[in-house]
Amino acid sequence: MVTILDGKKTAEKRLEILKEQIAEAGLHPHLATVIVGNDPASQMYVRMKHKTCEQVGIGSVGVELPAEATTRMVVDRVRALNRDGDIDGILVQLPLPKQVDTERVIGAIDPGKDVDGYHAENMGHLFLGKPRFSSCTPTGIMTLLAEYNIPVAGQKAVVLGRSIDVGRPMAALLLNADATVTICHSKTQNLPEEIWQADILVSAVGKAHFITAGMVKPGAVVIDVGINQLNGKLVGDVDFEGVKETASAITPVPGGVGPMTIATLMENTFRSAKERACDRVL
Repeated sequence: MVTILDGKKTAEKRLEILKEQIAEAGLHPHLATVIVGNDPASQMYVRMKHKTCEQVGIGSVGVELPAEATTRMVVDRVRALNRDGDIDGILVQLPLPKQVDTERVIGAIDPGKDVDGYHAENMGHLFLGKPRFSSCTPTGIMTLLAEYNIPVAGQKAVVLGRSIDVGRPMAALLLNADATVTICHSKTQNLPEEIWQADILVSAVGKAHFITAGMVKPGAVVIDVGINQLNGKLVGDVDFEGVKETASAITPVPGGVGPMTIATLMENTFRSAKERACDRVL
């Protein structure tokens, strides 16, 4: 029987623990979000993050900039948050409008406050096998695998997608956990053959029901990062109903990876607050 990897339930459990840890520590962590423009999906994600902050005892500050904001305007606001001693974590909601240089904006974030793990310095630590802050979605996936006692070491892991926010850091975390990792992308040859090799399959391609039952090796663990609209419904990259008959474990959409991403963001913010408190003592 397939195991449904319940990210919602696992995230709620971890958030309850985090709430207790924050209260016991006597700290008052603060997360700042920066959003540019009025994209409905981005606004919804930011609201969810602020709501979760309130749930666990993390203060939150929202910076909203107009859709026509320049790179300089966004960078200036980020640098102001860097200097703000009350702010422990900074999250820039992606994607940014086309006229804004995303790389420059991310590069402007203080690595010690980069709780989303996108800064080149934090990426470097991750790929060296000594992560400080690593991207929230891949880290949340690793937490979910551990929660369900799914072995990673020695397994053949296939990651679909090479984005800087999911694909690449996901591969690094799996490699750090001693998996044998293949990254597939739009130029990969013999893609179905690569997918079939996976003991652990992570799909982040953004195509509704791209992964079907016939593509998945019996007994594989399937992690669906995709968030897509299909016939008015929210679905993942994976044909859940078909693939669950083949897989040994699978994440649903919604209720799988998404809640783990937000829980990890909260945990990273608390970690930053603790590190900054230690630095002030020293």
